[in-house]
Amino acid sequence: MKHFFKVLGGVFTILFLISAVLQYNDPDPFLWMFIYGIAACVALGFVLDKVSYKVPAFVGLLAVIGFFFLFPEKFEGFTIGEGDIKNIEEARESFGLLIIAFVMFVFSFRLRLGKKSEI
Repeated sequence: MKHFFKVLGGVFTILFLISAVLQYNDPDPFLWMFIYGIAACVALGFVLDKVSYKVPAFVGLLAVIGFFFLFPEKFEGFTIGEGDIKNIEEARESFGLLIIAFVMFVFSFRLRLGKKSEI
């Protein structure tokens, strides 16, 4: 099972790095490159056993808070042409944060579970 989580961490390291690179055409690219870059670093730290369970838990908590602050007042989907571009952009960004949060909480849970099984 440990191997599965290491592969999962490697996959998300790559996905978060790709997400960071794809932000170059975003209206606020540096913020989102930073956010996805942090997620990639934590994922890499998870793979290399270099982070405490507290680090992904903290990043996940920040991502959940960001999700609630960023989620649009009126959800109009994710596809351009379905509604107001600002609402669609905010929905996409907020769900990106939700994905980060979910992955970080999985990493944190796995790290915490691993520490308990070593005792």
